[in-house]
Amino acid sequence: MARAAPAPGPARQDGTTEPDMSLALWYHTVRPLRGRQILAQLRARLARYTEDPAAFRLRPVPAYPGARLRPRAPFLPPAARPQARVDLLAGEFSFLNRREQVGFPPRWNALELPRLWRYNLHYFEYIWDLGWDAARVAALDWIERHALGPAQTGWEPYPTSLRLVNWCAFFFGEHRERVEADAALRDALWSSIFLQAEWLARHLETHLLGNHLLENAAALLLAGRCFGGESAGRWERSGRGVLESELPEQVLDDGGHVERSPMYQLRVAWLLLTLRNADADALTPLVAGPLAGLLRAASLLRHPDGEIALFNDSAFGVYPAPQALIEANQRVSGQSAPDPSHAAAGFALARTGYFGARGRDGAYLVCDAAPIGPDYQPGHAHGDLLSFELSFAGRRVVTDSGVHGYEDDPLRAWCRSTHAHNTVEIDALSQCEFWSIFRVARRARPREVRFETRADGFRLVAWHDGYQRLAGRPRHQRRFAWHERGVLLVKDEVTSARSVTARSRLHLHPDCVVERLAGPVARIRHPGGVFQIRFAGPGELALEPSIYCPEFGVQHERTALRFQAVGAHLAFGFCIANTADEIGYDLATGAEVAGEKVPW
Repeated sequence: MARAAPAPGPARQDGTTEPDMSLALWYHTVRPLRGRQILAQLRARLARYTEDPAAFRLRPVPAYPGARLRPRAPFLPPAARPQARVDLLAGEFSFLNRREQVGFPPRWNALELPRLWRYNLHYFEYIWDLGWDAARVAALDWIERHALGPAQTGWEPYPTSLRLVNWCAFFFGEHRERVEADAALRDALWSSIFLQAEWLARHLETHLLGNHLLENAAALLLAGRCFGGESAGRWERSGRGVLESELPEQVLDDGGHVERSPMYQLRVAWLLLTLRNADADALTPLVAGPLAGLLRAASLLRHPDGEIALFNDSAFGVYPAPQALIEANQRVSGQSAPDPSHAAAGFALARTGYFGARGRDGAYLVCDAAPIGPDYQPGHAHGDLLSFELSFAGRRVVTDSGVHGYEDDPLRAWCRSTHAHNTVEIDALSQCEFWSIFRVARRARPREVRFETRADGFRLVAWHDGYQRLAGRPRHQRRFAWHERGVLLVKDEVTSARSVTARSRLHLHPDCVVERLAGPVARIRHPGGVFQIRFAGPGELALEPSIYCPEFGVQHERTALRFQAVGAHLAFGFCIANTADEIGYDLATGAEVAGEKVPW
């Protein structure tokens, strides 16, 4: 049964739990933005008063120039899970795990529903589940009843981009012959796609950058490759130019995505895969390298259950899982690639900032020593620096918060907070100044990250400066040591010029049950077995309620272990061992498990 999220910590002295809306907060939010972002923000705001969508809608449409997409393989649908056709035809649409009756064809302006839900309605990702006849009806109805105009959700740049990709791939890739045999449908689709692409080309999201701009560019490039003619050539040049500029920046040299969200990494991989499949000869040179890197990194960032790590804004059930993308890319390329997740025990995505290993018997560890995202776009960031996720026996046992939703969802603020992650929180504050839905003022940065693989595992050490904005300039350093037998040692050091309250939390998976809590030791049972956790250092161990949000709109009760220490110079830590035997743990020398030493 769902319950309210735990509070993100005690109220501050001024009685608030979020940053004051001060000039300083705005300054630290805006300062990292790029100049072109700020200018684009001003242009976008002025455009609301200066442009005339009704007049734009009346521009002449060139004659249908013919379609030229020749996909190499069937397209992989963009959604992780299909929707039942019978439900869609009955008017029941489900997005973000929220089912709503909006009719079929749906009410396109369902203003009573959350904005993100309406965005999904206008993406048209469900077109792949509708079947040909119903897809035709839905598209024609959208064209007729959701015309370009002020405050039309479906004409905002992001949903326009996703819809263009789906319409081009579905109608002119998968079903080109059917479309061209139906002159009324063909001309209606072409007229609408022309207008959508022209509108999008004038509203690129350069004020946001990141994955939004990548979506804009991919949509224009795909629409340009989809058709002949002068207009399509212009879209193609525009989209290709942006992608050529953005891909080297957004896809890091180790294959991670610049926003450090494994979920959005899957989306970008799907997008590049769709481009490659749509026109392999023309687009493979542009997208094949970045796509291969994204898939390698995504494979490393998946637990034994096949799903991604839940760092930053990440959730299951949104985009195809890594294995589905890997297999689809093999169909498109005609080649199989080695799976890096089955390679050496330790792995380092050093540029991205994620490190981990696969151990024996389904053990998996991934640690976060990453920037929260690019300074110019931290909207999907969480306060999870030096957090980690852990699986034993192929099952998650310690996991981050995930993300519940956007807009006015009160759980979003909690999921972003340091309180919700497996790291150290100081004075009940987050590492970063999160506010509004996506904004961040002062933010934590990883410092002196050092990773070393060994024959039996790896060592990782780093510190961050997120709390140095506070009086006393507190600093948190964390040291990880992983042994392939399934033993994790963690040592935390907090130093400050004043006394602080430090809380280290371990958020257990909902399937975990704390069988025994005695002093600094907890015995945990889960469906795959039993493991032990022992804390060390001056402090107190207790249990507290927590929330797990593995999917949008889904929350589960769970338990967190909280170790609390107070002081100006603190050293504490814990050892987690995949064993039913009690363990010893010494902050100086390491751990003793089943009579064997596991040293630092």
